[in-house]
Amino acid sequence: MVLYGRGSELAQLERLLDAARAGESRALVLRGEAGIGKSTLLEEATERAQAAGMAILRATGAEGERDLAFAGLLQLLRPVADRADRLPGPQADAVRAALGTGAAREHDRFLTGLAVLSLLAEAAEDGPLLVLIDDAQWIDAPSGQALQFAARRLAAEGVAMLIATRDDDRSFTAAAGLPEIQLSRLRDEDALALLDELDVPSEARIRLLAEADGNPLALAEFAAAGGEPPGSVMTPVPAADRVLARFRARIAELPERTRLMLLFAAAEAKGVISYLLPAAESLGVGLADLAEAEAHGLVEVTGGRVVFRHPLVRTAAYRAAPMARRVAVHQALAATSMDEDCRAAHRAAAAMGPDEEVAAELEAYARRILARGGAAAAAGSFAQAARLTPEPAERARRLTAGAWAAQQAGHAEQAASLAGRAYPMTADPVDRAELAYIRSFWLFEKDEPVEAGQLLLDHSQDATPERATVMIRTAGTYGWFGGDAGTLRRAAELVEKHGGGAAADAAVRGLALVAGEDYERGLPLVAALLDPPPPDGPSRLFAMSLSSLLPDDALLPLLTEEIERARTDGLIGRLPYLLHVLARLQLYGGRHRAAEATAAEGAAIARDTGLRARIERLDNLVARIAAIAGDEDRVRSLVTDSLTTDGNYGRTAWALLDLGLGRYEAALTRLEQARTGSVRHSAALLFAAADQVEAAVRLGDPDRAAEPARRFAHWAAASGQPWAQAVALRNEGLLTDATDAYERAAKLHAETTARPFERARTELLYGEHLRRARRRADAREQLRSALTAFDRLDATPWADRARAELRATGETLASERAAAPALVDRLTPQELQVTRLAAGGVSSREIAARLFLSPRTVEYHLYKAYPKLGISNRRELAGLDLSD
Repeated sequence: MVLYGRGSELAQLERLLDAARAGESRALVLRGEAGIGKSTLLEEATERAQAAGMAILRATGAEGERDLAFAGLLQLLRPVADRADRLPGPQADAVRAALGTGAAREHDRFLTGLAVLSLLAEAAEDGPLLVLIDDAQWIDAPSGQALQFAARRLAAEGVAMLIATRDDDRSFTAAAGLPEIQLSRLRDEDALALLDELDVPSEARIRLLAEADGNPLALAEFAAAGGEPPGSVMTPVPAADRVLARFRARIAELPERTRLMLLFAAAEAKGVISYLLPAAESLGVGLADLAEAEAHGLVEVTGGRVVFRHPLVRTAAYRAAPMARRVAVHQALAATSMDEDCRAAHRAAAAMGPDEEVAAELEAYARRILARGGAAAAAGSFAQAARLTPEPAERARRLTAGAWAAQQAGHAEQAASLAGRAYPMTADPVDRAELAYIRSFWLFEKDEPVEAGQLLLDHSQDATPERATVMIRTAGTYGWFGGDAGTLRRAAELVEKHGGGAAADAAVRGLALVAGEDYERGLPLVAALLDPPPPDGPSRLFAMSLSSLLPDDALLPLLTEEIERARTDGLIGRLPYLLHVLARLQLYGGRHRAAEATAAEGAAIARDTGLRARIERLDNLVARIAAIAGDEDRVRSLVTDSLTTDGNYGRTAWALLDLGLGRYEAALTRLEQARTGSVRHSAALLFAAADQVEAAVRLGDPDRAAEPARRFAHWAAASGQPWAQAVALRNEGLLTDATDAYERAAKLHAETTARPFERARTELLYGEHLRRARRRADAREQLRSALTAFDRLDATPWADRARAELRATGETLASERAAAPALVDRLTPQELQVTRLAAGGVSSREIAARLFLSPRTVEYHLYKAYPKLGISNRRELAGLDLSD
C-alpha cells in the first residue's frame, strides 16, 4: 500500500538509515494514536534496510508482557546473545542475567542499559544495524529503561534505532533526550487518495472522511465494512476506539472455538504456538481453530507464532471475552507453562481475590527479577503480591519490599507511595521507622529537606540500632543541606545519645557546630572522617557529601578509588554524584577544562539515568567557570536558583560574574540577600565572603564587609588551610590597606598549589596596592604573575584588569594575551577525555568501558580530535601536552 501523506516522515527515516550506513548512530521515536501508521512506517523502514543489506533486530511490546521483566530485551537481543562473551565482564554478566542465560546477581540498574549499548555496537561491527521497537508503550519497564539508556548514548556505531509508541506513553519521550516525530492525521486529500486505492464508492467517501478523522487504520477498516463504521460522527468517540469496536464486532461473528483460541493467543502475549497448544488443548481447542481468524485477516500464523494483524485486534480479542473465560484461559496457561515467571504472571491474572499462594509466587518472581537488575518491575510485582495478600502485616511487608525496589529503581515518588500505603497496615514501630526512612528520600528529592530530616529523627528512636544510626546521620546531612540548624542540633544530640563513637557520628556533631559558626570545634570533627579513610561505601559517600568542608586534596585519593570502582563494576547510577565532587575539586584546583569535561560526563550520565536534580547542580558548578571567564550569557543559561544549598552555588556564581565585570553593588546585594535565606551556613556562601569584602571595599562601604570578613577569618584559622588563611589576610589588606597583610597572604599562597584563582586575585590586589604606594617594580612582579594565571584560567575580565594595572605601572605589553591557547581548548569535553586516555596508552575498548561508550564512538572522537591537535594518528598523542 502506498503511504499517503507521509513524505516528510519517510524522508526522516531515509536520513536515519543513511546515517547508519555512513557509520553514525541515531535514534528516533515515532509517536501517535493507535492506527495512525507507526507500524506501517516501521515496515517501510524494514524494507528499505533489507534492500540496503542492513541487519535488523526487532521487538514488539505486548500488553500481556508489560509485567514480565526483560521480555522486550529477550525478544530483541536473542539473535545476538552469543556476542555477550565479547563484552566487559560486568556488562556480560548483566546482559546474561537479563536474558536468563546467566546467573542473576544484584547490580546497578543502569548496567543493563550499558550492556545493551555494547551488544548493539558489537552487532553493528558486521555492518549497519536497524533496531525496531514497536508498541513501546507495552515494553516492560526494565527493558524500556535499558533501551532508553542505550538510545541516548548511541553515537558512531552505525546503529539506527526506531521506536514506535502511543501518544500517552511517557517512557520514550523528548524529555528523556530522544528526538521524536508526532504523526499527524492524514489531510483530506491524502485520505481521499487512500480511499480511492481501497476502491470505496464515491458516495461513501465523505462520511468515511468524517468518521475516520484522518486515521489510516480507521479508513481501511471502515472501508472494509462497506462504508458503515460503528458509531456516528455526532458521537465524540476517538477513531481508534471506533476501530476497536469494529474489531470486536468482527471477532463476535467468529465461531466460539475460534474466539477461544484467539483469547489464548491474546492472553499468552508471545504468541508462541508451542506455548499455546498444551493450554488450549486442555480446554478442547487447537491450532485448526485459528483458520477462520486467519481467513478474516485478523491474525497470521507464521514461523511458529500467532501474529495479530494490529495490537487493537489483540486488545479486542481479550476484552471481548467474559471474565470467567479469561480466568480459565490464564489458569490453563499457568498450569502448562514451563517458565516460572510466566506461570506467576498467569496465576496472578487469574486470581479473583486474596490468595496467599499466588502472592508468595509473585513475591518470589519479584525477588528473581530484582536480582537480575529489574528493580522497577520488581516494585510492581511486590505491589501486586501485596494486593493478593490476605493478612495485613504480610501485605505491609511486601509493600515495604516494593518500596525499597522502587527506591533502587530511582522512582522515589513511587517508593514513597508504597511506603505510605504500608504505614497504616503495621503497628510495629520498627517497621514504621523503616517506612519513614524510605519516605524521607522523596521529601528530600522534592526539595523539602527540613521535613525529611524531621521525619527521620521522629522515627529513629524506634528503629533498629543500625538503622537508627543511619537515619540520624542522614537527617543531619538533610539539615545541613536544607539550612535547618534545629534539625542539625537535634541530630547531634541523638548521635550522642546512641553512642556516637564512629567518625561519621562525630561529623554530624561537627556539622551542627559549623552551622553555629563554632569552627574551632566543628571542623576537626568533620576532618576526622578521613582519619583513617572510611572503608565502606556509605561512609565514603557521607564523607564526600561534606567535601567542601575538607582540604581540597584530602578526598582525592578516596574519590579516585571510588570512581574507578564505579567504572569497573558498572555502578553507573553512583557516578554523577562522584563526578560532581571531582569536578568541584578540579575547579578549585584551577583545572577548568578538566572540570568542564568531568561535569559534562556527569551531566550526560545523569541525563541518561533521569537524575535531573544532579544536572542542575552540575550546571551551577560549570556556571562558576563561566563567571570567571566573564561569559554572562552562559551563566544565565546555566544557573538554577533554588532555596537549597545548590541554589547558593548559582547565586555565588552570579555574584562572581558581577564582581569581575565591575558591578559591585549587584554582587554585594546578591550575596547579602543569599545570607538572609534559609541556607546561611553553606560552604558556597562561606567562600563567597571574600567576594563580599572586595565588592564592599570597591564601593567605598567597608562596613558592609566587616561581618563576612570576620566569619571567613574565623573559618580559615580553624581550617588550617594556607590558601584560606591567605584569603583572610587579603580581606584584611583590603579593609586596612596594610602592606603587611598582603605580604603575608602572598607568602602563604606560595606554600601551596591550592586555589590558583584565589592566589591570582590576591596578587592582583597586592599589585594594585603596591602601585598606589608607588612601588612600581614590586607591583609589576605581582601583576605579571596574576596575569599569567588569569590567562591560563581564561579569566578574561580579571586578566583585563591585571593588564590595565600593569600599564599603569608603565609596563608596555607585547600582546593582549600572555599565553597562547592551550591544545585542550580546541577539544570538546568528551574529545578531551578520550584523547587523554588514549595518550596514556589505554586501548579504545578499555576507554569505551571506562566512559560507557562503544569502541566505535571512541574512535570517532579520536578521529575528530586529531586534526584539531595537528596530528594524524594515535602514536603522535604521546608527544602532546594535554594538561590544563
